[in-house]
Amino acid sequence: MRELFLAVYLIGVGLCLAGAGTHLYQWRLRQRAMLRYDGDTYIASMGNVLMSFVCGPYIMLQMGWSSEDKDAVEMGPALFSAMVAFGWAFLTGLLFVGIYVTFRF
Repeated sequence: MRELFLAVYLIGVGLCLAGAGTHLYQWRLRQRAMLRYDGDTYIASMGNVLMSFVCGPYIMLQMGWSSEDKDAVEMGPALFSAMVAFGWAFLTGLLFVGIYVTFRF
């Protein structure tokens, strides 16, 4: 049971970091956060890759809720994006909690 709670905790940490990072990115740069790897320079390109990795779960959840017609949400894309986002959030949470534990203790 502890392993399940640890996995849920890591997913929660990953989603919180992704949401906070996405809103901070959009607030500071005044542009919509998207999954991308392009940039004017190599440094800008690597910054976009890093932003996409950290903010990816939140962006995937937003992509799943958007639909062609604004009246209804399609079940297939919403479930698929949620599955990908929660798995991605687990990896993001594992990375950040691992870094925290490494430097804390």
